[in-house]
Amino acid sequence: MVATQLIIVGGESLAQTIMNSTDPIIVLCQSSSCIDGNPPSRLECPACSKMGIKGSFFCSQECFKKDSHGFSKSESLEGGRPPRILNSEEQEKMRTLAREVLDIAAAAIKPGITTDEIDEIVHEETIKRNAYPSPLNYLCFPKSVCTSINEAICHGIPDRRKLLDGDIVNIGYHGDLNETYAVGDINDDSKKLIRTTRECLDEAIKICKPGALFRDIGKVIEPIAKRNGFSIVRNYTGHGINDLFHCNPRNIPHYAANKAVGTMKAGMTFTIEPMLNIGTWDGIHWPDDWTYTTADGKRSAQFEETLLITETGVEVLTAGAKRDI
Repeated sequence: MVATQLIIVGGESLAQTIMNSTDPIIVLCQSSSCIDGNPPSRLECPACSKMGIKGSFFCSQECFKKDSHGFSKSESLEGGRPPRILNSEEQEKMRTLAREVLDIAAAAIKPGITTDEIDEIVHEETIKRNAYPSPLNYLCFPKSVCTSINEAICHGIPDRRKLLDGDIVNIGYHGDLNETYAVGDINDDSKKLIRTTRECLDEAIKICKPGALFRDIGKVIEPIAKRNGFSIVRNYTGHGINDLFHCNPRNIPHYAANKAVGTMKAGMTFTIEPMLNIGTWDGIHWPDDWTYTTADGKRSAQFEETLLITETGVEVLTAGAKRDI
């Protein structure tokens, strides 16, 4: 008997070929920009493997990180479908460990720590709990958590910068939640900014129940922000979330006079995540395609929770212990 091997180059039928074949299979690196000529590869995308998607193999971490597999096909297919109503089993799966991991990372915040070190804590604590840090390689994001310092509004990429006494830093983690923290002693303006942003989120959560309109969330938030002298970021909004990172309803604005469509129904899960700035609401995207900072360099703060609409009101799936701000 002659042994045979099936060499897989790629293509749309890759996964089906792997599942159907009875021959030993060699899968070539799937990266479209592999510098080594797409050699036989055994490094499989962990997220794809977990989801049961076969065939996403790469020859190195570099190819994995650079490849376009950060594109979420599942989210793109969600398209114009109405928001999903989760059953009781799906709702239970949404009660994630994200808050636990975020609180561990927050406890490490102090002057002198780098955001790379915070990212390492989040990554390791997630893996310890037999989970995958969803931000890693999502749309090619290179880290396991977002860390946004001072004037960074959102999506800051962890690096070797050390946090300084007086900084404020937002840590954002897929669960989906984020919070803004003081590093050492901060000035009064920063304290007021953080407190007001938290108040905006808490008051918006209070109106959530079956029959409430998504567009009314902004009507609650804007007066609080304006009364305290802060502007509301308009380019980023809350969104639906379930087994997809972002899904319908895709646009839940935090400002008034918005045109968001839809009514809350029991079984829906979504985020509210207001971003308030000391100066202008406008921002600048950095060349890294992720980091978004205030246009005038003044500070920004954000808080986010994931919510489940129940038959009688709302449950905060990512709720943590109340802390002094």
